[in-house]
Amino acid sequence: MPKRQAVIAGAGIGGLTAAIALHRRGWRVTVCERAPEPPVTGAGIGLAPNALRALAAIGVDAARATGSAVPETMGVRRSAGQWLTRAGTADMAARYGVAPVAVPRPAFTAALAAALPPGTVRYGTAVTAVDDARGRPIVRTEAGPDLPADLVVAADGIHSPLRRAYFPAHPGLNYIGETAWRTIVDAPDLGIAAMSETWGRGQRFGVTPLSDGRHYLYATAVVPAGTRPADARAELRARFGAWHDPIPALLDRVARLAPADVLQNDLYDLAAPLPRLHHGRIAWLGDAAHAMAPNLGQGGCQAIEDAVVLAHLLPTGDGANGADSVPAALAAYTAARRDRTDAVRVRARRVGRLGAIGHPLAAAARDLAVRATPTRLALRGMDDLFNGFRLPG
Repeated sequence: MPKRQAVIAGAGIGGLTAAIALHRRGWRVTVCERAPEPPVTGAGIGLAPNALRALAAIGVDAARATGSAVPETMGVRRSAGQWLTRAGTADMAARYGVAPVAVPRPAFTAALAAALPPGTVRYGTAVTAVDDARGRPIVRTEAGPDLPADLVVAADGIHSPLRRAYFPAHPGLNYIGETAWRTIVDAPDLGIAAMSETWGRGQRFGVTPLSDGRHYLYATAVVPAGTRPADARAELRARFGAWHDPIPALLDRVARLAPADVLQNDLYDLAAPLPRLHHGRIAWLGDAAHAMAPNLGQGGCQAIEDAVVLAHLLPTGDGANGADSVPAALAAYTAARRDRTDAVRVRARRVGRLGAIGHPLAAAARDLAVRATPTRLALRGMDDLFNGFRLPG
């Protein structure tokens, strides 16, 4: 009996995780990626305990694949340097069974792609449409030829063409009012042992030690959509150069980078939940399904959860369980994932509003409230995120 065929649009973290999970359930998988080659620059990604457990469920050890660097502490600071809240990662590991890790995104996607059979990922192959009028989808690509499939996974990102095609009445994306800069620098001499996010008034700056010894930096500012400074490096210096150590020293490293190594993206989330995460034999996951603000560090983590749950609910790739089992499995996928991912999307938007407060009195009241919250209560507030991954059934 021929194997079932899955075509995945998008070779990001969600698409590659889905490819691995389906491959290990016996499916033949093709991943179509519009980019001409794998990414070599970019940012970092934090893998929270829920994502690490999801990866472990399909036999992926992120630390083994990319190295492991667990910071001593994680927390939020004021621009002058005082900690508003701080938790030891040892306490997090004790509570959640594993500590979060942060890895360079290009290295992580490369490790995921390497876990697939050669030729699975086709770069420079953009999916242009999916024709499912006859029941079995036909995937159209710019590169050709057409690809018949028993399942199509739309992991085609925040601006998902497949989402727009199949949910034309959906309001689409919502600009959350902030732009973000991201980059990676070498700074081994600074001895940074904490993962931190610093809140100012309408601005934030994050520092994350990565598994390869470098540091992932990100910053946000409340500005109109489309605002682009002539030199992002100078803009970061102007906005954050007077903030607490080690931010000025890190900005010295940023100044030495090529301009293209500092990424800037306006921040969007989905304006409203999709009515469902599937249509026939097409399933949406990750940003294509529930684009969310990065304020909880859960965008990639939820994409990983999506991929693992989707593969778990689908029949094996050997053709057992009948031809009609795929649509039923996708309906179960929507039931399993839609409410959880939308709750995280809404929560991420609310947390972002706190960080983006610009009025001095409101910012002072926010800082006082965060500082007055005991660490144990702050950790408890993350239980539904970090302990929330479940395989249905």
